[in-house]
Parts: sequence; structure tokens; C-alpha cells
Amino acid sequence: MKLPRRQFLHLAAGAAALPVLPRIAWSQAYPSRPVRIVVGFPAGGGADITARLIGQWLSERLGQQFVIENRSGASGNIGTEAVVNAPPDGYMLLLATIPNAANASLYEKLNFNFIDDIVPVAGIIRVPQVILVHPSVPVRTVPELIAYAKANPGKVNMASAGKGASSHLAGELFKFMAEVNMMHVPYRGGGPALTDLLGGQVQVYFGTAPESIGYVRSGKLRALAVTTASRAEVLPDLPTIGEFVPGYESSQWYGLGAPKNTPAEIVEKLNKAINAALTDTRMKVRIADIGGEALAGLPADFGKFIAEETEKWGKVVRAGNIKAD
Repeated sequence: MKLPRRQFLHLAAGAAALPVLPRIAWSQAYPSRPVRIVVGFPAGGGADITARLIGQWLSERLGQQFVIENRSGASGNIGTEAVVNAPPDGYMLLLATIPNAANASLYEKLNFNFIDDIVPVAGIIRVPQVILVHPSVPVRTVPELIAYAKANPGKVNMASAGKGASSHLAGELFKFMAEVNMMHVPYRGGGPALTDLLGGQVQVYFGTAPESIGYVRSGKLRALAVTTASRAEVLPDLPTIGEFVPGYESSQWYGLGAPKNTPAEIVEKLNKAINAALTDTRMKVRIADIGGEALAGLPADFGKFIAEETEKWGKVVRAGNIKAD
């Protein structure tokens, strides 16, 4: 039987739409069970704090628990690889940060390509880092720290959250530009590094504002300067490193990524929810309180940002001849 042309086109259009409809319905139902946000560093650091902040928002916004899962080790690579190998269904996400950009240059061989294997979902915040010293260190300014380090070459211990972590990269950039020799002491995350700094086992740490601001305000640690190009609103009395070491700039950032081939509808839904958080009055206060600045935008914007950071920190890794263990 020959169908009328109009009826044939109607049936053909319906058939073509069949594969699309389940995907749209699936994405509309997402999430239908708890979602894991993997953090490649231990609890207590800036990445963990940011993940819990956005996780709580997403839980309330999307009606399912967003559970934080700390999988630390290898500068975030263990957690990243877990997400890379997860099903691309939106139920395992990655809290992405600077080490993800730097590890491509830091490690000679990885089992994944971060830019190719992780889909950018959304930027969350970027935060200043702070040069922190134990109160026993006899310095109160950046010039005094430079003079002290030059007078004691290799004797000042500089903690980091691990090789390739933002604290390590910011410190290496400072050492290179200020021409000082400080001994790098890597830890398995910002929390353990801060613990030893508070105990005086190490003297210097380039900590993020979220993880360190409470200790600065209580006087348990001394802050010398922020790493950003301009002064930070959360610590307005602190100068920038660039005021003493011209051209110096570094900041930590956090965003969300998903496994490659995650449906675009799910990525878009998460992106919209995160951008809504960054404009919410209550969230803006919480973000400002930890020194954060919103890193809003489309997934493509976050992808471009990651590519730029990968190039920038790759140069620092090569210039400092930094090698992973």
C-alpha cells in the first residue's frame, strides 16, 4: 500500500525522533540516584572544601545526594583515572583543579589524556593562594622571606599538597622568579601539609584561601602575601607577591568534569545548576567568605580555560625541571 506523502513524512519524522526521546527523558530524570564527586586529594584541603560546598548545593537543587569521595594519590591522578574509567552516565564526576592541567607535563606517562578523556562541565571558583609561614619563622614580609631564604639556602622547608599540586607549582614559580632555594617537602594533600606547618615541622606553605584563612584569622599562621595579580577582598591588607616580585601571578581554581561521552543533556543540566549557585545570594556570601571568585560560564568556556592553564603550568614544570616521583 502506498502511503500519502504527508502521512509518510509524519511517520518518518516520528521514527527519526525515537532514539532521541529516551535520551531526553533520561536526562530529565537525572539524577535518579546518588552522584559521586571524586576529589583527588584528602579531606581538609581547598579541593575538598569546594567539592562539599558545591555538592551540598547540587543535592538541594537536583534532589539527590552528591557524595564527596576522596581518592588521593599521585597528584590527583588516582581519582582522575577512576572518573575517566567510570560509565559516562553522570553518576561519577571529578572535582578538577590545577594538578590536572600540570600533570600532563609532570608525568611522562599517564593512562589517560585529561583534555581528551574528561568533559568540562563547569568552572566553580578560583581562589588566591597565600604565602603562609609558621610564627616561629622570623619574617613578616615577602622581601624578608627572600632575604631569609637566601641566607639559609636549602634550609627552609616548603610544604606542598604533593608534586604538581597548586601549592607546589606556586612555590616553584616563586623560587624561580625570586631566585631562592627552598627545600620542597611534598605531602598527600593540603590537610596533612597544613598540619605539619601548624606544628612547625615545615616553615612555608603556599596554601589556598579556603583551607588556610581560618588559621590566619586566629593567628596560628602568619600570612605574608597573596599570589594573585591583585589584592584579595577576603584579605585586603595583604599585599600581592607581584608587588615585590614583578610579574608573579598564580591562583587555584576548581571546576567539575565528567567522563568522555557523558550525554550533552546531562552536562548542560549540571552546568546550569552550578551557574545558578554562583549567582545565588547565599552561595555568593559563602564563596566570598573563603576568598573565592566565581568561575561561571559554559562548558566550552571551562574547556578553553583548562587548555590555557595546561599550557601555562607546563612551561613552569619544564622550566623548573620538575619530575614526578
